[in-house]
Amino acid sequence: MSRSKLVIIGNGMAGMKCVEEIIALEPDTYEIVIYGNEPRPNYNRIMLSKVLQGEHSLQDIIINDWSWYAEHQIRLCAGETVHRIDTRRKYIETESGLKETYDVLILATGSSPFIPPIPGIDKERVMSFRTIDDCTRMSDYSKTYRKAAVIGGGLLGLEAARGLLHLGMEAVVVHNAHYIMNRQLDEKAAAMLQQELEGQGMSFLLNKNTQKITGRSQAQGLLFTDGSKLEAQVVIVAVGIRPNVDLARRSGIATNRAIMVDDYMRTSVPDIYAVGECAEHRGISYGLVAPIYEQGKVLARTLCGQETPEYKGSIPYSQLKVSGVDVFSAGEISGEGMQTAIQHLDGIRGTYKKILMQAGKVRGAILFGDTAEGTALLGLVQRGADVAELAPREGAPDPAEMAAAALPAQETVCACNNVTKAAIMKAIQEQGLETADQVKEQTKASGSCGGCRPMVAALLKHTHNLKNNGGTGVEATPDKPAPMPVCSCTALGHAELKEILADIDVLETGLPDIFLILQKLGWGSEHGCSVCRPVIHYYLQVSGGTMVVREIEAHSEVQVRWDDQIPLSSYARDARGLAAQLRTSWIGAAMPSPVNMGVAPGHGSLVSALVQDIGLLASPAGWEIYAGGHAEHPVKQGGLLGVAETEVQAATLASACLQWYRQTAWYDEPLWAWTERLGFMSIRETLLDDQLQKELVAIHHHERDVASASPMKRFLESPAVQGTV
Repeated sequence: MSRSKLVIIGNGMAGMKCVEEIIALEPDTYEIVIYGNEPRPNYNRIMLSKVLQGEHSLQDIIINDWSWYAEHQIRLCAGETVHRIDTRRKYIETESGLKETYDVLILATGSSPFIPPIPGIDKERVMSFRTIDDCTRMSDYSKTYRKAAVIGGGLLGLEAARGLLHLGMEAVVVHNAHYIMNRQLDEKAAAMLQQELEGQGMSFLLNKNTQKITGRSQAQGLLFTDGSKLEAQVVIVAVGIRPNVDLARRSGIATNRAIMVDDYMRTSVPDIYAVGECAEHRGISYGLVAPIYEQGKVLARTLCGQETPEYKGSIPYSQLKVSGVDVFSAGEISGEGMQTAIQHLDGIRGTYKKILMQAGKVRGAILFGDTAEGTALLGLVQRGADVAELAPREGAPDPAEMAAAALPAQETVCACNNVTKAAIMKAIQEQGLETADQVKEQTKASGSCGGCRPMVAALLKHTHNLKNNGGTGVEATPDKPAPMPVCSCTALGHAELKEILADIDVLETGLPDIFLILQKLGWGSEHGCSVCRPVIHYYLQVSGGTMVVREIEAHSEVQVRWDDQIPLSSYARDARGLAAQLRTSWIGAAMPSPVNMGVAPGHGSLVSALVQDIGLLASPAGWEIYAGGHAEHPVKQGGLLGVAETEVQAATLASACLQWYRQTAWYDEPLWAWTERLGFMSIRETLLDDQLQKELVAIHHHERDVASASPMKRFLESPAVQGTV
């Protein structure tokens, strides 16, 4: 049986992670051909700074050497740049004239350094820091020149500067913000890092904008917008990256800032996928290892025909060792409504910890000097945990060890050397390893950038505790605290109860017996209570695929208001018509919590669209649709969900939002609280998908049409159920 041909454009970390996963899942499914524009096998790009600093050689950072490709019968075409894709006849062509047909194509073209349009940027001795060849050039320059400037105070710029110091050069970091690493750190952590780096010999010029690079044909220095100057014979530009999308764009594949993909990494063209820094998912392109590895795993399972959860995006986080200093950052570290939940500075040990919250939920974290809690805090940020979970509990296990226990066995701990949790624990158990250094020696985990060392230490402790406790240890500790029970009748939380009830297909099986359901779920009360009964009724409705016109408690209300005290202008007539349309469409719809909608013909209206659950505001451009507002305590202004040109489009977006809320909210969860739990930007990105909007509205219309004859309606209105309410 002939195999399908899978061609990958790009031999970097994203594409190769996908290939590794495919080999692990279905090694005989594809004939694999890889095109890479560098004349070498796959290497770890994030380790380039270690090569520059003399800690590693090129061979040390190779992930898959030439023999690996041969062993897995992969044809690597190194040093070949693909410049054309014929999507109709399904072949690619390189600049040297090679052609390759494909059945499936993966674009893993990565990114290139962003080169700002500064006069003089094209002079000799001005360069970026992105490849092995860049390391070689910097090393060569250091043999002749002594003064170097690095434009960019982010992670890459600092690593480049540290490498230049190792090469014996003077390194001055020029940054346009008032503190370094301002995307990952707050001002305090940045000041601590800067002090440490200054102690290593690095210099800094902050709040500086480069006007031009001076010198005739070769760099001689920098001129800043404030008139000051800096002498520099070598200039390194490290101000960010730009996804490589030109090939895709020329080939008719949809692009924005990067190549647009869906939740399964599919592009706009059949049989073509994109992964890594060149891919844009829900408006975001990621430049970190963890997200692109997550994408690679989803794509591999998709291509192997295996069921896989869709990729829903990633919480950005960094666990790094910057010039020997441990630094961790996750989630949002600034922004409107962000507050400090915990802040602790230990000047003696040189450690700093800050946890940020928004509306009582953990949203971000920064650790400096000691990052052992990083993985545990990342888990809290990822699920938007309540800040109450930050409070120390007597007898609670070490958070880092709990995070180690919760990590899946095959999860990669050391991304630099591709070492999993299972491999680390196996080495500890079989070889009797006692220290993190011994683990590094035997497995290479934490042997490169060092960012994973806290997790390695936690796994070491966890493995020993398992052995000492007869195989139990903290493995029995759940990976997250038990959810708040729905009521005193059960230990089940809303998510678990909703999932269980979703398995009951009312339309197929007919009327369920609520008493049998309670008995099967091990309910503490035979008939339930006034708290849990409406919860069960509601989740049964949502899972049953029907909408009941009859009210359930007070939660069936969708109130639509409009300002009837203004002159009947064209805007007012439109507002009245839109309000009537929404009221008719949603009358009697069962909701998790009462919903207030406001339709305002202008900013002077008595109805404020900004403090409604759903607000629609007429504007010269059409209609602005807001969601997540609240007029009572806590007063909240809604976020702009989108802009529609017509009343029909406005009603569609508003109805799609209501239906999405209906399907994903917990019972008794107000719409404003739902937006905070899911994240407003996530909801917005989801609902701005035109196809999904139409599907959600179609579901709503179907529910409304079948409601009067549905088994669920008869079930909820039956004497047995009525007797329990």
